[in-house]
Formats: sequence, C-alpha cells, structure tokens
Amino acid sequence: VRTQAVTLPPGWANEPFERPGQPGLTEDQKKALQQERNQHAVELRSWWLNEMRDTPSPLTEKMTLFWHNHFVSALDKVRSPQMMYQQNLLLRHYALGDFGQLLHAVARDPAMMRYLDTANNRKDQPNENFAREVMELFTLGEGHYSEQDIREAARAFTGWGLDRDDQFIVRPRLRDAGEKTIFGQRGNFDGDDVIDLLLQQPQTAVFITNKLWRNFVSPMPDAAMINKLAADFRRDHYQIKPLMRALLLTPQFWRSQGLLVKSPVELTVGTLVTFDLNPPDWRVIAGLNRQLGQDVFAPPNVKGWPGGEAWINSATLLTRKQFLDRIAHDAAPSRDAYVQADGSMNEMAGREARINRFVAKGVASMKLQPDEWAAIYGARNAADAARLLLAVPPANPLPPDASGAKAIAQLLLDPAYQVE
Repeated sequence: VRTQAVTLPPGWANEPFERPGQPGLTEDQKKALQQERNQHAVELRSWWLNEMRDTPSPLTEKMTLFWHNHFVSALDKVRSPQMMYQQNLLLRHYALGDFGQLLHAVARDPAMMRYLDTANNRKDQPNENFAREVMELFTLGEGHYSEQDIREAARAFTGWGLDRDDQFIVRPRLRDAGEKTIFGQRGNFDGDDVIDLLLQQPQTAVFITNKLWRNFVSPMPDAAMINKLAADFRRDHYQIKPLMRALLLTPQFWRSQGLLVKSPVELTVGTLVTFDLNPPDWRVIAGLNRQLGQDVFAPPNVKGWPGGEAWINSATLLTRKQFLDRIAHDAAPSRDAYVQADGSMNEMAGREARINRFVAKGVASMKLQPDEWAAIYGARNAADAARLLLAVPPANPLPPDASGAKAIAQLLLDPAYQVE
C-alpha cells in the first residue's frame, strides 16, 4: 500500500501558497491571476485522475478520494491549487494509516483552515464553523453533541491561524486561555485537546465505520456488524488499514455486490483501467466527470457528494451511456453529444459548449480493442466477458453464441455495468 503518488505533479505544485486577496492589483492583473488559477485547477484535476489510473495501489486512491469527500475543502473558497495539492498529499499519506493522526493533521491543514475559517478564530470573536463541522461531519454525526460543546470547542480553537506564508501557527495573544467544558469534561483545552476528546468518544469510531460501510459495502448499514468493527477500530487505536481489511472480509461485503452505484470517477477511470485506455488529454476526463457531477477538488458543499443513487438522473445517465457508447463503438460524436438532456446548444453558455465539444471529441478518440482485450483476459465467450466486467449478472440477455469480444459493447451499456 503506497502513501505517495507515482505521477509527477504540475511544475507549480510546490510553489509558495497563493494568497487569495493581493492588494494593489489592477483589474487586468486580477483577471490574469484568475485565469492562471483556473488553469492550475484543471492541471491539478488532470494530475489526480492520471494518478488514479496509473497507481500500483488502487485502494490508496479510493481511500484518498473517500477522505477528500469526508474532510471536504473546495477550490472555489480555498482559492489556492497549491494548498489543495498539499491537502491531497496529506490525505494520501494517512489514507490507510492512523485516523487520529489524520484528524489532527487535517485540523492544522492550511486548505481546511481557509475553507472552514479556522484562521479567523480569535478569543474576542470565536468562529464556530470548524468546531461544528469537526463534530457533525468529521467525527460524531448529528445528535451526538450539544450547542454548548460547539461553543466551548470554538473557544479552544482560538489562536490558531496561518502566518504570512500560510503555514499553521498558534498566536497566544488571540487564544482564549480560560477553562472550557466539553463533553462534560472541564479544563483549559486547546484545539488539539478537542481533537483528543473527540477520539475518546466511542461514537467517533461508529460514525467513521458506518460511513466506510456505506461507501464500500452497502447503502444499508448492518448495525451489529458496524458496532463490532467500530469497537475493534477503537481498540486498534484508530488504525484504518485493519478496519478496512476486516470490513472487506465481512460476509456482507461479498453478498452486497451490485448495491453500490459507481461514482463518476469510478466509472470513467475504472473503464480506462479495465481496458488500458489513454485519454488524449486528461482534461477530457476531468471535464467528463464534471458533467457527471463529480468535479474533484470542488465538492458541492461542506457535506460533500451524497453519492449512491444521487449519481444517477436523466441527464447524467444519458452522459454515462454516451461515454461508454463512444468508447465501445467506432462512431463520430453527434452534435448534441454530452449536452444535458434538458438543454440545447443554443441555451448553453459558449464556454460550456466548447467544453462539451472538447470532451466529446476526446472521448470519441479513445477506442478499446475488444479482440485484444478478450484474448489477454481469456474472455472466450459472452459469459466469460460478463464475469470479468460485471459485479452482477447482466440485465439484458446476451446472445448465446456471441464471442467475448463481440459481447463487450453490449455489456458496457448494460445497467449492471453502472454498479459494483
């Protein structure tokens, strides 16, 4: 299991963090800066999607994406691709490591501090954003804390900030040094103490285990099994790797195939991996995932992507099928390829229309080689191909005399290919 990416990052990735508001810039300079930021954002998305395909440790990337959707930050507010890149490295480093260390590191992460306003937390005006989200979304879940806990925790996080280089710093003069009462315990707590108090709560292990279950096993939780796994998780001092091993070895995992809808990233990058396809430009896949509702580094809100059946609607289902159809068949993209089902070319903004045409052309240039694939993987007939490509039997009957190569296009367009 890797903890580092194998794909070289963009050249700007390790440059000093970009400050969102630089005084004294002209309007033209502001526009140029925004254009550069947008270009870097596209390159950042392309880099990560490339890493997802090329990594020798796919589980590492699946877990990095899971934590990206758990500890949500987004470029539109952070406004620094460099910060988001560094956060991505952090999530990958701890993806299957120590959850306690991950939680402490995320709390001090510059992108997270900018996203949830921890950098603006001072004793005369405590900001409750991070205190609330660290309880509701990162550790305990709704109903397992009080408003008083949030207010007191916000006081504990006062004094935390970012220095002139946007690195974590504690400013003692801005810190509330008084006693606080959190979860019934009283003391002169600081931010790290709050994190430790959260890790002492049994509900934290249950909350994390339940979320992993819903993402990797089934949308329907098994309370008894989740409580058992959570107890082991706490006993193992929040080590993620043993928890994932136990979770993926449960009978429920093997009985639940076909219950999880593939996310856009899983559908697109997974298809590239399965058929060893190279996009002409990773911006094609980034743009496609955006159309499908999963623009990495830009979750819709602090709760992240809801996932599951929310990935599928009339527009995204059409785009999913068009993507697979273009790869499976040697056909030129039609004029309306990848246009939303309820829209038209005339109604779309010019930029969106250009992106759609760029994506459609790029996808159409990727062609799988069914005969070669079937020979490599031993898919002698349609049944062999179905076992290799689908988590569950196909919804549509396959021709009994079809070869494995001939069946591939039909299998890619079968509803069963949309689930795992």
